[in-house]
Amino acid sequence: MFRKMRREDRLLSNEEAIKILISCSHGVLACLGDNDYPYAIPLNYVYYNNKIYFHSAKEGHKIDAIKNNNKVSFSVVEKEIVISEKYSTYFKSAIIFGKARIVTGKEKTEAFWALVEKYSSNRPKDEKEKMINNCDSSHIIAIDIEHISGKESFQYKPK
Repeated sequence: MFRKMRREDRLLSNEEAIKILISCSHGVLACLGDNDYPYAIPLNYVYYNNKIYFHSAKEGHKIDAIKNNNKVSFSVVEKEIVISEKYSTYFKSAIIFGKARIVTGKEKTEAFWALVEKYSSNRPKDEKEKMINNCDSSHIIAIDIEHISGKESFQYKPK
């Protein structure tokens, strides 16, 4: 159903791809937007319970696109080092394919906590609780992962 990576020598294991998803602070969500144009949105996220979660306004292009076609991809780049003498870069990346959905109830609360802990773990607990409990203006979206792959360019060895 999903293509094999053309450069299998650069393929990372699923475990390594998941480590990349955990370590990064932002990624790019790609979905089918208006008039069948691709729509790619950089956003903050958390990898939690084998899913990608992110927050979103309740209205807008992203929500409309997900409601019209929930199949999405999401990519992150962990490292990038420009290697001018090789006319290339060294990088590690991960990409997932899955289906996006708006979450509710206990799953929404747990995912919201995971997001807050990832980006604001140093804030006081009561402040975080208040923020989560009083936030009615956002959706939490889950991407149920159907396929994941990681890629690493050649190993860079500095001179």
